[in-house]
Amino acid sequence: MEHKKYIAVAGVSVIVLLFFLFLDTASKEIKNYPLSGDTVVAFGDSLVMGVGSLREGGFVTLLSERIQKPIINLGKAGDTTKDALGRIGEVVAEDPDVVIILLGGNDALQRIPLEETVQNLETIIITLQEQGAAVLLLGVQGALIRDRFGDDFYKLAREQGALYVPNVLEDVFRNPQRMFDAIHPNDEGYRIIAEGVYPVLVNVLGGAL
Repeated sequence: MEHKKYIAVAGVSVIVLLFFLFLDTASKEIKNYPLSGDTVVAFGDSLVMGVGSLREGGFVTLLSERIQKPIINLGKAGDTTKDALGRIGEVVAEDPDVVIILLGGNDALQRIPLEETVQNLETIIITLQEQGAAVLLLGVQGALIRDRFGDDFYKLAREQGALYVPNVLEDVFRNPQRMFDAIHPNDEGYRIIAEGVYPVLVNVLGGAL
């Protein structure tokens, strides 16, 4: 048990380290940072909804509790990046200061071309930034064996001045102790995701980047 706990902590530490390495060269270019307020919206698919968790909201609820601020959850099960783009107005209507985006899993399941996924995400990010929000893009594994999204999501975040946390499912996906089913994490899996996102979110809200 202790060994497994150590591995989990080590995995989260790698995510946090990658985040700060990313910030080392990109923090001065993050659009709409420093923030003018603290309204946070989480936007995405069933992973944002928290499907598979015994608690509504999954990792979003856990993050909200840790930062002691409400996070508006606009997750919708089944959403592809195209679907999400079609309801971007829901996010804009909340006048957010930070938007957490977790999308792409359904694109991979539906075998939508990578170029289309990236283009949709780029449009979503730019639209939200034009409305004054800082964007935090979360990476998600885009294939069963190899993460086909990783490089492109990283590049997209860098080019558009968005914050980025690499593959949040890195220490969760295909681990039966952290998965509710073949696609969705359980409570332990969502806890791992929240641990990886928390340092990024708390630092951007606190102006500590």
